[in-house]
Amino acid sequence: MIYQNEIFNPLLKKFSSSISFQFRLICLLLVITFFSCTKNHLPLTLYISNASIIDGTGKPAFKANIGINGDQIVYISEKNIVVNDSVPIINAQGKVLAPGFIDLHAHGSLEETTEFENFLAMGVTSIALGQDGSSPYKRNLGAYLDSISQYGFGPNVLMFTGHGTLRNLASIGTEPNPTEAQLDSLSAILNDHLQYCFGMSTGLEYSPGLNAQENELTLLAKIVGQHNRMIMSHMRNEDDDQIINSINELAQQGEFCKVHIAHLKSVYGKGEQRAIEILDYIKSLRNNGIEITADIYPYTASYTGISILFPEWSKTNQQFNKIKTSRRAELQDFLKNKVESRNGPEATLLGTAPYTGKTLADLQKEWGISYVDILIDSIGPQGASAAYFVMDEDLQETFIKDPLIAFCSDGSPTGFHPRGHGTFARIIQEFVIERKVLSLEEAIRKMTGYSAEILGLEDRGTIKIGNKADIIIFDPESVKENATYENPLQLAEGFDIVIVNGKIARENGKLILPFNGELLKPKSPTPK
Repeated sequence: MIYQNEIFNPLLKKFSSSISFQFRLICLLLVITFFSCTKNHLPLTLYISNASIIDGTGKPAFKANIGINGDQIVYISEKNIVVNDSVPIINAQGKVLAPGFIDLHAHGSLEETTEFENFLAMGVTSIALGQDGSSPYKRNLGAYLDSISQYGFGPNVLMFTGHGTLRNLASIGTEPNPTEAQLDSLSAILNDHLQYCFGMSTGLEYSPGLNAQENELTLLAKIVGQHNRMIMSHMRNEDDDQIINSINELAQQGEFCKVHIAHLKSVYGKGEQRAIEILDYIKSLRNNGIEITADIYPYTASYTGISILFPEWSKTNQQFNKIKTSRRAELQDFLKNKVESRNGPEATLLGTAPYTGKTLADLQKEWGISYVDILIDSIGPQGASAAYFVMDEDLQETFIKDPLIAFCSDGSPTGFHPRGHGTFARIIQEFVIERKVLSLEEAIRKMTGYSAEILGLEDRGTIKIGNKADIIIFDPESVKENATYENPLQLAEGFDIVIVNGKIARENGKLILPFNGELLKPKSPTPK
């Protein structure tokens, strides 16, 4: 794997065919000496020795040394080399070296939390933002991203443009039947944003995206396909009796572009067999030519805005203020049935002040009034976010094991759910080390090489000469998820060194400034 051999082997062949034995011997010694000097003085900016490399492809670990020049991997070999005294050396003896993890679905503010240390601490070197149909509210997104990226980020950032945000920018809002002029405006903004984004995200369970009809989604899918991008979707309904219909709706868009199921789950679904049925259905779509993939986070509680409990006709504050008196009894019945079907008020853990850390059942007991009235009179559809314990462990674990399913956190630096600070550590600690649900090589593939493949990142996600040097060094036995539902903002442990674009970003629990994460840009469109 030492690239100089490609230069010297032809020279040796030429000499051997045209000169005497003695002269060939002298030339051979000179070439060996020159080669030895050259390989001992590779232009390196960082050298990592004695690592156990898991390269992100799923292949078994192998021992090797890594040379980095700038932001690229330039040397991989089991042979150790002497480097210049000025080159920093990391001795990774007894440690695993892997590609940095890629979080397919994350949240956070590019202006308020640029360090994104929660992600770096769990080995993540690239995060995908602009999810669930919501992205920065900027008509000229390119100029905004250029201005904000000059300050750098902890990890790399790649953007999606949100369908709900596009609707608002095009002055459509919650209108279910946009005019032709509004659709033209929506299309124009999407065309512009896709120059800078890896695709479009949809949040069809949220306002305003839930108002979109098939003709609008088809129109946008065609534009996404023309740019050779993808749609990443929080689908319209994740309940078990609706999950196949929701997948079908996304698959219809998949006739025109790549599509991806964000945080796959089946609310109310039970057991391994149900998971297999859902997975088999997704695989049947793939067998029929639909480029559809999915990711999952390793928890049985979701986390989102409390509007998820409210009916479609009462999700926005404007809708809510109109009907909370005129249709109060109907709203009360709906909320009671919804909460009870989602395992009761004990299963909704609020994550927004002043209710942080309390369930609806806790508030009901403290306040002495019904949790339904608390939702209507104190919280409202936009007044809080919460964790909802609505998923079955056996079903989720079956998703986790499947080779088709990648991983995401769906977390942020501030969200009151452990997934934002613990997801990738949890995969290794619980599902690899403790329960042996996955091999370490397979877990890393699903968090690196496979995720890069889904996003179309050709130079990240695997340890390969020429790839960008996004690298983590760690002892799998020492990896620990510290975040809990009660105390979710605790950083993960065990990822000793996190390297972003060839420079150490975090070492032994401390950030290393300046930030070296970049705003990643998609490839220029190649029409399908």
